[in-house]
Amino acid sequence: MRTRRLEWAALSGVLVRETINFRSYWRSATFSATVEPTVYLLAFGLGFGALVDEVGGLEYIQFVGTGSVATAVLFSAAFGAMYGSFIKREFQRTYDAILSTPVDTEELVTAEILWTGARAGIYGCVPVLVAMLFGLDPAFGMLLIPIIGMVAGFGWAAFGTTISASASSIENFSYVQSAVLTPLFLTAGTFFPLDELPRGIEIAAYFNPLYHCVELVRDVTFGIDLGPDLLHFGALLLFGTVCWRLAVRQTEKRLVS
Repeated sequence: MRTRRLEWAALSGVLVRETINFRSYWRSATFSATVEPTVYLLAFGLGFGALVDEVGGLEYIQFVGTGSVATAVLFSAAFGAMYGSFIKREFQRTYDAILSTPVDTEELVTAEILWTGARAGIYGCVPVLVAMLFGLDPAFGMLLIPIIGMVAGFGWAAFGTTISASASSIENFSYVQSAVLTPLFLTAGTFFPLDELPRGIEIAAYFNPLYHCVELVRDVTFGIDLGPDLLHFGALLLFGTVCWRLAVRQTEKRLVS
């Protein structure tokens, strides 16, 4: 008899399956999740860094290096969840097999989002490590970056799962990538300060979860500002919670239909 809504045995079973399965594709997943943000970091950091000495009191490579954490988390979590869940549900029928065991849809979706978010948090550390090679000094607060990345990654993985469960075909993901993710990626304060943007765009950017991830990573690296940082962290928690419930709801509807 099930005594709780989310059974740990069910969650751990899905997590163990994901961990074992990851061994078969970790090289390609790690390559795609870390190389692209690193290329952005090197291209902008070294390219524009030769033209711009400082931004916001930081060397430009340091500004972009810490900001690129959010980009790595986004790429790993959102794209991984969108394509991964769609393929497992529609083509491999993995969800059908798992749901024939004592695991319900909420537990399946929750465990997969937790796994993808944790993976994204680790991948998000790569740009910081690369930036260290170009002069970014280590800081004790950097130990919090994986946690920030995991919380942000949980939200983006849930977002990707929601899109996957709402899309009729895998080709529809290109609309989300072009119309949603790319604008959010460019207005997160990763490559330039938001106060350089028009006021309306600047205000809208405050509702961008990527922006809060960027600010948190910079603050734990260069100096925590407790009040604003609690708001940033709260925004990431709210984003993750809302997207998680949407992901469960949309996946349940999709599987029933």
